[in-house]
Order: sequence, then C-alpha cells, then structure tokens
Amino acid sequence: MMSRMRIALLALALTFVAACAGTTAASPSPTPLATSTTTASSAPTAAAAATQATTNAALACTAPAAPLVELTEGPYYKANPPQNATLRTAGVAGTPLTLTGYVVSTSCQPIANAKLDFWQADGNGSYDNSGYTLRGWQLTDQSGAYRLETVIPGLYPGRTEHIHFKVTVSGKTYTSQLFFPGVSQNASDSIYSTQMLVTLNTATSPVTGTFTFVVNVA
Repeated sequence: MMSRMRIALLALALTFVAACAGTTAASPSPTPLATSTTTASSAPTAAAAATQATTNAALACTAPAAPLVELTEGPYYKANPPQNATLRTAGVAGTPLTLTGYVVSTSCQPIANAKLDFWQADGNGSYDNSGYTLRGWQLTDQSGAYRLETVIPGLYPGRTEHIHFKVTVSGKTYTSQLFFPGVSQNASDSIYSTQMLVTLNTATSPVTGTFTFVVNVA
C-alpha cells in the first residue's frame, strides 16, 4: 500500500512539473519588433530631409522674391579660377568672414548645383592679379546652400567694401557685387545697391554673414 502511494505521489509531482514547464514555454516573450519599428519610424527619411532643406531655403526668402541686382564685373576678374570654397588662407590680410546662404528662384525654390564664382580684394584693398588668392568657385548643395570662408575686403580709392561674384544657373550667368552694412563709403559709391547688402554678425568669431542669391529662372 505504501509503495502504491509513493508511486502515485511521484506521478502527481511529475505531472505538476510538466505542467509548469509547459506554461512557461507558452508564455509570450517581448520581441524586438516594437523597438525596431520605433527606431525606423523615428529615423529621418530622404524625403523629410529634402522637405527640411526646402523649408530652410524658403525661410531665407519670401515669394515672390526680387531677383538680385546685376552690377558691373569690374576690371579684376580672372578666368579659370580654382574650385575652392575656402578663400581665406594663412597670411591673407583682413578680418575673417564666413558667408553662408542659398541660391533660390524668385519662388524661393532652392537651386542645387548653382555655380558661385567669387573674387575680391584683401583687407588692405589689394587684388591678387598674378595668382588666385581670394578667388574661387563652388557649387551649391542639394538644398541650394553655399558656404564661403574668406575675409572682409578693404577699401581702395573710389570704392566701398565689396565682394564680386558670378552665379550661373542653367547656363545663364548673373554678375554682381555684395556690400557690407555700416560702411561710410557706401553712400558715395556709385555702384552700391542696398539690395545686395550682406546681413552681418560681428559678435561672432570669425564674423559671420548671410546672403540669399535670388535668380530669375523659368
């Protein structure tokens, strides 16, 4: 009788252990799917990045925007400058300046791969006419943005501070000049245009400036 009771108790214990094991195996466990889905949904998409780039360009422009004022090329342009967005080099006279902005259409749409060709005098008002110091061109990125590392140009007789540029879009080139606020010679410069005035922040180091090039494209 005792042996039968022990066998029955042992069988009951084994049944209980098996039931517990089955219950544990059947219990649902968390999967990485929810985490993966959350990560994927939070990652920026190419479309979202493009939309943000367009928004950034639009913030620098109010449609319909007036196109840039074309001004004289001047006597110091040199053909075939190097592709170079960093014109400021060691030993070049002048206050360091970082100029940024966009090339956009009159409807404030950013223009990618627009060619911007810059040339200017150094901080003493002198041009390099034998080489390509403070001369160079660059292309805007996919958001129409550019960045120029240069110096604030100096004065020379008859002219206020200015940076020359050409911007080429869809085979058409626009030539003009950028000017700086607060320069007393602006008032007496016959070429000066308030529409081509850089927005300047002298509280930063280097000095920073912004300008949006608006071109009239179809």
